[in-house]
Amino acid sequence: MRKRYGVVYVNRENHDLKDLRRVPKKSYAWLKQVFRSNGEAM
Repeated sequence: MRKRYGVVYVNRENHDLKDLRRVPKKSYAWLKQVFRSNGEAM
């Protein structure tokens, strides 16, 4: 599997789509708060 970036993990492999379930990574909640506060939460 190649390196993947982003704040949401997608359950798949390069040649196998699996179930394509999306799971927020640990940084998701933090980034969501930064967006909502217009950068003040950094």
